[in-house]
Amino acid sequence: MSELWKNVQENVVFVLEFLAVVVTLFVIAYAAEKLIARKKEQTERILSTRKIAMIGMFSAISAVLMLFEIPMPFAPGFYKLDFSELPALIAAFAFGPVAGVMIEFCKIVLKLLFKSTSTAFVGELANFAVGCSFILPASLIYLLRKSKKTAVAGCIVGTICLTVFGTAFNAVYLLPKFAQLYGMPIEALIGMGTEINAAITDITSFVFFAVAPLNLIKGTSVSIVTLLTYKSLSPILKDDGKMGGRHRVPNTVSGR
Repeated sequence: MSELWKNVQENVVFVLEFLAVVVTLFVIAYAAEKLIARKKEQTERILSTRKIAMIGMFSAISAVLMLFEIPMPFAPGFYKLDFSELPALIAAFAFGPVAGVMIEFCKIVLKLLFKSTSTAFVGELANFAVGCSFILPASLIYLLRKSKKTAVAGCIVGTICLTVFGTAFNAVYLLPKFAQLYGMPIEALIGMGTEINAAITDITSFVFFAVAPLNLIKGTSVSIVTLLTYKSLSPILKDDGKMGGRHRVPNTVSGR
């Protein structure tokens, strides 16, 4: 009975930590977007009715994409590639970092409705936190000055942040927490990596050879697709009902 109560306590603490991460990232995104808007003397609401509707739509697309996971030959089976950050990045470019963070969170909630967790929610926390480490810097850099150059710069910086933060976060928190919640030694997780790559012998080599390449591939691929598609999607996303021709919104990512 005491063991059961201990497991319940650990799971409750983990859920509270998850929610704390969500609130913290939302506050950071909101404060940064508000500061940039004030600097540019913009009065548009951060969360208008139309933005909320678009956030809902992009969250649904992200949740569906999250269900399609691609195993990586260099990483254990619980590390898989998905492209759920793609709609979040596109929406963050169009509507701001707050929209991106909300989509990252909403997609997790929707995904859990479609498919329950198989990683004691550790995978979901990882997807959210690491995804935001990519979306936030990329969209904030683009928000400062919307142009093709800043879009590219934002994607590069976002990919670097995704790779560095995702690797460190896995080593320091996620992998130990995963082992704790499943009641297994961390050596067992490292052993799963060793079976795939003999160079993986400890937690550092595990994240270096398995986690870092996965995050780098994800950030690079999502960035490339976003940069290739946003040019044509931007006028549609920013359509305010006045797209008859005279009021067409200029395509800022293209630099025009």
